[in-house]
Amino acid sequence: MSEISTHWADEVAEQVVATGRPVMLSTGISPSGEIHIGNMREVLTADAVYRALCDRGVDAGFNYVCDNFDPLRKVYPFLDEAVYAPRVGQPLSEIPAPRGEGSYSEYFLQPFLGSLARLKVDVHVERADQMYKSGRMNPFIVLALEGRDRIAAILHELTGKEMKPEWSPFNPLCPECGRIDRSQVLGFSAADETVDYRCACGAEGSVPMAGGGKLVWRIDWPARWAMLGVTVEPFGKDHATRGGSYDTGVRISKEIFDYEPPFPIAYEWIRLKGGGDMSSSKGNVLSIANMLEVVPPDVLRYLVIKYKPTRSIAFDPGLPLLQIADELEDEEARNRVPRAAELSRAAGFEPLGVPYKHLVVVAQAARFDIDDARRILARAEGAEAPAPERLSERFDYLRRWLDAFAPDDLKFEVQETLPAEASELSETQRAFLKGLADGLKEDMNGEAVHALIYEVKEGLEGAKPAELFQAVYLSLLGKVRGPRAGWFIALLGPEFCARRFAEAAA
Repeated sequence: MSEISTHWADEVAEQVVATGRPVMLSTGISPSGEIHIGNMREVLTADAVYRALCDRGVDAGFNYVCDNFDPLRKVYPFLDEAVYAPRVGQPLSEIPAPRGEGSYSEYFLQPFLGSLARLKVDVHVERADQMYKSGRMNPFIVLALEGRDRIAAILHELTGKEMKPEWSPFNPLCPECGRIDRSQVLGFSAADETVDYRCACGAEGSVPMAGGGKLVWRIDWPARWAMLGVTVEPFGKDHATRGGSYDTGVRISKEIFDYEPPFPIAYEWIRLKGGGDMSSSKGNVLSIANMLEVVPPDVLRYLVIKYKPTRSIAFDPGLPLLQIADELEDEEARNRVPRAAELSRAAGFEPLGVPYKHLVVVAQAARFDIDDARRILARAEGAEAPAPERLSERFDYLRRWLDAFAPDDLKFEVQETLPAEASELSETQRAFLKGLADGLKEDMNGEAVHALIYEVKEGLEGAKPAELFQAVYLSLLGKVRGPRAGWFIALLGPEFCARRFAEAAA
């Protein structure tokens, strides 16, 4: 990783300050399914800029909009077809939760809000259904309906799409069928703040603008900017394409709502290794809540904040996740990107002084016993081991990571007695283990054990290294692979290993 003198969040903050506008950052997403770590990039990008602005003494606001008034688009793979097929087209806030009580949108939103609290992202939450039902959006609905022809011309000019004569910037919510995507606007009253409609279900009549429907996305977004006073907003690269939602939003914001559009921060996706771009509707996601069970919040913050928004992130929850954790743990690595580490430590991360990859082996070698692990660490490191409560916290994360994401060859269990697999050792392997048992001394470190292994090997003519290392692992773990042998033997204790190797050799 190259040296970084100025962090990207500070550069963005400087550009935002230069606009001279009051600062209100905004983020948002539709809770159509589990809110995953791919979605996390938007809110953590905004949070990094927000913190950079606050560090400069800027009085900044920060909100998160839950687009819970969006319709259910289809029956996603994780939903019951019989229950949700009749609900397609109804607002997420008005649909029952997949399990338990409450609404569909809150079912997926609440775990995300809990995750934001753990990530120390302090945002003011706005729910779209309440924005509409409260009447706060009414003035912008009136402006959009009055400017219907101008909006249609803007959309045609920037996207090439011709709006049909019956097209409207407002989607009425039919009181009969509950759908928000099947009604045609027949007229409206700016004075009464009502909209006349006819629905495909056969119903027709008048609905109030307050809660009786919503603006379509490309108009809803710039209306929201104006209503909330948004001046800075991150958004995915799909909205940043030529003729995309941001381009049309800029024109609509200026020409219909008379509002200067926000400073844009376009970001690339977080891709799940082997699974492509994460999508709640496709089900190829890792929820933020689940990921916070396997690594501390600061590690996930660092995963996003470390990289410029324009760079895509390939996320692998296996060993690469531990490498990210170790970067934040290691002082030398932190010093290469000090500002990224500083912005990531919002949740109170304190380095343990022991790399995660090392701790994974220690935890399993000690069978997750804290006292045994502290003795192992003290012996291996030659220094006082971390406090029990801090080690216990890390072990909780590592235990869940091992269960969920660790590659099989990293998982092991030191056997309390000689494994049955050791009965299949060859004469050469037995001779090798006897040589190790005779040569191991209690004060040996990993380097000394490593030297002994190769010294004993040289005395065995024609012995294959792979075969000899297998003998070590079979006698200790009952499997043919394990951690680096010399270091592992020193970690377990040469005295214990010498007894085991002598037993296996006999």
